[in-house]
Amino acid sequence: MDRNTRISLSIFVLFIVVSTGLAFFSFEGYSILRNTTSHLGAQGSPHSWMMNMVFIALGTMSIWITYYSKIRYHQIVGAFFGISLLLTGLFQHAPLVESVQADPLQDLMHSIFADTTGFSFTMLAIGHGIMSHGFQRSAAIIMAFASIIISIAMMAFPEIMGLLQRIMFVSAFGWLFFYMKPPKDRQASSRDYSH
Repeated sequence: MDRNTRISLSIFVLFIVVSTGLAFFSFEGYSILRNTTSHLGAQGSPHSWMMNMVFIALGTMSIWITYYSKIRYHQIVGAFFGISLLLTGLFQHAPLVESVQADPLQDLMHSIFADTTGFSFTMLAIGHGIMSHGFQRSAAIIMAFASIIISIAMMAFPEIMGLLQRIMFVSAFGWLFFYMKPPKDRQASSRDYSH
């Protein structure tokens, strides 16, 4: 297992541990089924910094992986995705704890970057699917459709929104970190890449 895979695996496991375990130490009434990971990192949520640091780590690793794909499309869309995700960790969701004063600007920015995270991930998966072949193409197209369908389902079934979001995160980062392989015929040459 190379260094990048070890780091990716550590961040992936950290996401699962924090997004699951922190639910038991968050605000009263937090539900893994109903509440999202953004609610764990919300303004005034106990230990919110932990979830927000995980968002930042996921975003940073996504930028790293897509940059080293050596495919311009992946680099640009991947940077947009990673930066958007990173910024969802810097700008926090509105508080779900009644006693906490809300910062509406932070909540608005969090919402915008959460939307651009979802959109850019879908575009990354679609683009990878179009330029790849075989199982790489199939998996990418499935991931793109899954991200769209799960996003719609989260709005349609808010009582299981938290569970659906966790399924989407695990499948999306499982694909990006461990399965996605850039097609070699689409990579920039070593000479182009060094400039």
